Amino acid sequence: MNTINFLPRGNGHRGPHPGILAIVYTLLFNAGLYQVVSFTGGPHFPGPWESSEAITAYFQTYPKTVLLCAFLQFGAAIPLGIFTATVVSRLQFLGVRAAGPYIALFGGLMTAFNMAATAFVLWVMAYPGIAEDAGVLRAFYYLGFAFGGVGFSVPLGLLIAGVCIPAAFFKLLPKWLVAFGLILAIIGELSVLTLIIPQALFLIPLTRFPGFIWLIAAGFALPKTIASRTPPTSE
Repeated sequence: MNTINFLPRGNGHRGPHPGILAIVYTLLFNAGLYQVVSFTGGPHFPGPWESSEAITAYFQTYPKTVLLCAFLQFGAAIPLGIFTATVVSRLQFLGVRAAGPYIALFGGLMTAFNMAATAFVLWVMAYPGIAEDAGVLRAFYYLGFAFGGVGFSVPLGLLIAGVCIPAAFFKLLPKWLVAFGLILAIIGELSVLTLIIPQALFLIPLTRFPGFIWLIAAGFALPKTIASRTPPTSE
């Protein structure tokens, strides 16, 4: 028997506010990113296209900056994981009985776990003595890039798609937000091409940064109550 039928109409879903969680995640992530980027042409986190010497020199010179970035990135993974669990719980509360929420759960938790793995790899790279071995450092660098690049954008696309598709059928989100999310999900899945086509690298930030907006908007737009919906009947 569907337990939603025992809930009084208008009774709200209990749990953290997903919109606030998305904001916390966005702030922590970008605070970590701020530590290693430069908008004035100064020292910045090296890209995978840069030389081994440039990568090694950066981690040898700025280990404390990398360490702070790792700390904040790991912190950002926590609200993202809680956001995922909360949104999936709310979709089920609103009567969604399909594969979508479970796909979203898989995608969101994988994104959070890969973010944490990226943070741990950065922590190792900032550890005293590691940066002195260029070969070991470069191996860790590409491992971290894989976790934080394709390992982020592809499962994030699954999280977004897993929410958008049932939300479209159940009319739980505005049409523009569903369309925006589906576009992001497609871009996220296409970013896997980065593994074999380096020129597709731009698809990762194209998923990541608009994704902040979508997560916040969806977190605030997703209904909290079933007052305006007819509960599904049990057979």
